[in-house]
Amino acid sequence: MFHGSIVALVTPMNPDGSIDFASYLKLLEFHINNNSDGVVVIGTTGEAPTIDFDEHVTLIQEAVNFVDGKIPIIAGTGANSTKEAIFLTEQAKKIGADACLLVTPYYNKPNQKGLYEHYKAINDAVDIPQILYNVPSRTGCDLANETIIKLSHLKNIVGVKDATGDLNRIDVIKNGVDKRFALISGDDLSFVDYLKSGGNAVISVTANLVPKQMHRICEEIQKNNYSGAEALNEELQALHEMMFIEPNPIPVKWALSYLGMINGKLRLPMVELDKIHQVKLAKLLSKIK
Repeated sequence: MFHGSIVALVTPMNPDGSIDFASYLKLLEFHINNNSDGVVVIGTTGEAPTIDFDEHVTLIQEAVNFVDGKIPIIAGTGANSTKEAIFLTEQAKKIGADACLLVTPYYNKPNQKGLYEHYKAINDAVDIPQILYNVPSRTGCDLANETIIKLSHLKNIVGVKDATGDLNRIDVIKNGVDKRFALISGDDLSFVDYLKSGGNAVISVTANLVPKQMHRICEEIQKNNYSGAEALNEELQALHEMMFIEPNPIPVKWALSYLGMINGKLRLPMVELDKIHQVKLAKLLSKIK
């Protein structure tokens, strides 16, 4: 299930801040038609911290119904409360999501024993494929390699999204995890090297804009055509960098708005891309518009 380019989808919003479901479905159709290998809904890029429970469940439901099995739907269901994470993961299973993405608990900064027990509790409570999500730059805690390896042997924990950008970690992890365990890059800037080192997939912000290109890069790596993949990725390197010139999803939402695909509205405390960066990003986007 977890291979190639999986898009970390934005959540389109109307000018009043409500969810723009019409644009949401159009984005899903865009990714079905342009070779994305899967979709993550309501993750970091989908502004999960500002999505309430009712909206969260509805967004998963709309995606599952619309996609209708054409590509996997991975629902972001992580929380810094284990009880809330279990509730959202249960809802995703009932709705029919293919898997769940579970970020490490943020702000409360659990130790490794707490992280293990958090994920084990979700594993034990809900029978659905679960992907660990390690992004210490946002959460304030780092899921250690040893903890990932230990968790990989639990029934429902089937992969990790590694957004650390530390390529040394994959060599340690891949030799200790369960054989069915998927290694997924969460860093557009280093994903080619991650996949070359044995990774299975990337969960990508850049794929919101250029899904065909991201899919093709992953395809070339799968064929062991590393030089071809690197050449294709070099064409996107400036775009990768611009996607993180300000905190995600500020740049990608502005870019999608510039391309006429969504309204660029974000929910506070996120605000519009700085005008200096708008000029730079517009120049890049003019090449793909």
